[in-house]
Amino acid sequence: MRVIIAGGGTGGHIFPAIAVGQALQRLQPGTQLLFVGAKGKMEMEKVPQEGFDIVGLDIAGYNRSNMVKNIGLPFKLIKSYMQARSLLKNFKPDAVVGVGGYASFPVLNAAQKRNVPTLIQEQNSFAGKSNMILGKRAKTVCVAYENMERFFPKEKLMITGNPVRKNISQMNISKQEGIAKFGLDANKKTILIVGGSLGARSINEAIAGRLDEIQATGVQLLWQTGKPYYERAKQKETATVKVHEFIRDMEYAYAAADVVISRAGALAIAELCIVAKPVIFVPFPFAAEDHQASNAMALVNRNAAWLVKDSEVKTELVKKIKELLADEATQNKMSENLKGLAIKDADERIAKQIIKIASN
Repeated sequence: MRVIIAGGGTGGHIFPAIAVGQALQRLQPGTQLLFVGAKGKMEMEKVPQEGFDIVGLDIAGYNRSNMVKNIGLPFKLIKSYMQARSLLKNFKPDAVVGVGGYASFPVLNAAQKRNVPTLIQEQNSFAGKSNMILGKRAKTVCVAYENMERFFPKEKLMITGNPVRKNISQMNISKQEGIAKFGLDANKKTILIVGGSLGARSINEAIAGRLDEIQATGVQLLWQTGKPYYERAKQKETATVKVHEFIRDMEYAYAAADVVISRAGALAIAELCIVAKPVIFVPFPFAAEDHQASNAMALVNRNAAWLVKDSEVKTELVKKIKELLADEATQNKMSENLKGLAIKDADERIAKQIIKIASN
């Protein structure tokens, strides 16, 4: 079986793609995989690290903050579509999978025009426009939330959940092991701060601005800053503030954590449901269709998380952290409700759908 998996841009697209690829090779040994991403994006580094081949397209997304940068976009779209056609002709896939991100659209669009079966993995509770267009001709649309018939033909929908890396979905690491991994104090509560794979400036600034106040509560911080903020945060590192640009072994970080502060990307939510750690979400306000707020509210409405708006993060986040740390009953309730939302085998559910459409 030959399969192309297209997409990327952020860890929220890349890591589910890798998880699905690994599940395909487990379920159907000998499957040949080709990943397709966007040149210059993080998938070009992360996918080869996992032992997979990847090809980069010359493509960029629509820039909402700087309209001038969109001038060359039509030419890039045409070029990437031509590149996608060439890839399909040479690789001859039995199925093409789109996980979201810039490279998904040209590759799936070209595949659908050649009548190659396609599958979409829509991670968010509010579907993106590209996936809504592609969904009309896709064989199957795998989703993580209910009521997605607002965006896709009902008969194509399959609730599979969002794929999570095996080292997290099958996690068997004790809190003590997590604490030891990062050189933390076993007698202190640990707050894990993650702003996604690229970091979150508003969260970083809110934490940095009131670091003394947080530490005064007797807790310790495990802080993933992302590359842009790392050097500034590193200057504030102490025995109780551990700063990392990127945490590769997230299973150990989750094991160490008592409370998590996070963006509300689909991957982060899927992981947090599995590890069931009390969480305060700060949704990224510029996500397409504000999907991060929609993702987070699906958990908030089930008493599985709290939410602080990005616009209020400087005044409200530390206040909420202190409030949650002091409320054991709410922490326990959150953990129980998160466990009820966890899907641990989403990668294999999606892989089985890919095998099905590739075989028909």
